Amino acid sequence: MVLTFILQAVIVNVMIKTSENITKRAAKYAVSLEYGDLSVNVIHETKRRLIDSFACALGAYNSEPGKIARIIGQKVQSDYYGSTLFGARCKTTPELAAFTTGILFRYLDYNDTYLSKDPAHPSDNISAALAVAEAENANGRDLITAIALGYEIQCRFCDAASLRARGWDHVGYVSISSAILSGKLMNMDKQKMEHAIALSITPNVALRQTRIGELSMWKGCAAANAARNGVFAAILALGGMTGPCEIFEGERGFFNQVTGPFELDTDNFGGKNHGFKIIDTYIKYYPSEYHSQAGIEAALLLRNKIKTNNIKEINIETYDACVDIIAGEKEKWNPQTRETADHSLPYCVAVALIDGKVGLEQFSEQRIKDPDLQKFLSKIKVERNLEHNKQYPKAFPCLIEIKSNTGETFSQTVTYPKGHPKNPLSDIELEEKFMTLNNGLIKNDRVKEIFDTIWDLENVNNISTIMKLFNLPESRSQNPESRI
Repeated sequence: MVLTFILQAVIVNVMIKTSENITKRAAKYAVSLEYGDLSVNVIHETKRRLIDSFACALGAYNSEPGKIARIIGQKVQSDYYGSTLFGARCKTTPELAAFTTGILFRYLDYNDTYLSKDPAHPSDNISAALAVAEAENANGRDLITAIALGYEIQCRFCDAASLRARGWDHVGYVSISSAILSGKLMNMDKQKMEHAIALSITPNVALRQTRIGELSMWKGCAAANAARNGVFAAILALGGMTGPCEIFEGERGFFNQVTGPFELDTDNFGGKNHGFKIIDTYIKYYPSEYHSQAGIEAALLLRNKIKTNNIKEINIETYDACVDIIAGEKEKWNPQTRETADHSLPYCVAVALIDGKVGLEQFSEQRIKDPDLQKFLSKIKVERNLEHNKQYPKAFPCLIEIKSNTGETFSQTVTYPKGHPKNPLSDIELEEKFMTLNNGLIKNDRVKEIFDTIWDLENVNNISTIMKLFNLPESRSQNPESRI
């Protein structure tokens, strides 16, 4: 143990001597990135992620965590330097707006995903981008650039090192990326950007216990809190607050205490000569943890071949990360909460086979606790597949084999689930997802206005224009004086 620590310290010291530190390089990249560096495809994908995120927010609008956050936000109103609370007319501080909107984006586990050494929901950055862009009176091009930047930073960190492997929650990278995109929207110089990065990390390392055992509301709120922390770090840095800028390489810094040493080659980050990571992220087709998407799709395809009352046993084979995260704990085989059910591979496969669909209603408390459904889970076994491990994380293979009571065997493998860049949702399918999750909250004529505005985002002069389109009648009757 002592020898390992000494070796890590030696490696870190060598890295410090041989290269400009990570904080300086990340700040330099962020400050230099311009809207003109983004390709037409990157700009279009950014708009798609914005539509997808707003769809998720509408679907989660009446969730308990969403209501809690909205009441808190209404208690702190800020018109001078403020950002709109999603669904409301009032403005709160940018960090609280990022927190509230971020919860709505994330709560259903329906927003986009990126998987590498660490997992990510990079659209977690969008709530911070919207909040700061509005407070700063930024325009649509500024917002597009900031969102693409947030995706780039978070995904590149996920490629570099795993927080999950060492017991930390992956949302730790959201604090960094949201601070950087916020600093970009604030037109920070390189030095202040460095301090924003340092201040986003030092007080904000989150525990992985958030995603262990029976999951709580916080599972859908942790990334929103990380975005809040990133925005606040940027506000502090803009005001002149300094932070420890050797936060990665320092004696008690990020490398030695959290991840171990890693490199971050900002020369290969997205720009005129390199592709942006937002292109590599995946939009979800089902409201559940991404590792379950292929299993759900395979189960729905198999449902056309066999009736559930004729199923004797179900064998699932997939890659290690899928097993470890959504099938490796006893709670995943007897889920009691929505948060646990949408992170349970056996539950998702079972409900897909029985109901023939996987939507929000499949994760209601009544459906989750249905005794017949719970009993059906006992027919399922999940095993690791070495060949699948070799394909992950470029692909997400899941094999389901069903044996019938009459001796027949049916099998189905899905490698690239719907929404993956190699099996993408069309713009029309994305709009249909929005309409489904909207579920009548916003009338159709205003939905069309929302689509038209976002598809033409580069020509929007003020982000308040977008946020006003999401004013929802029920939010006006809420009492901000109510106690939680």
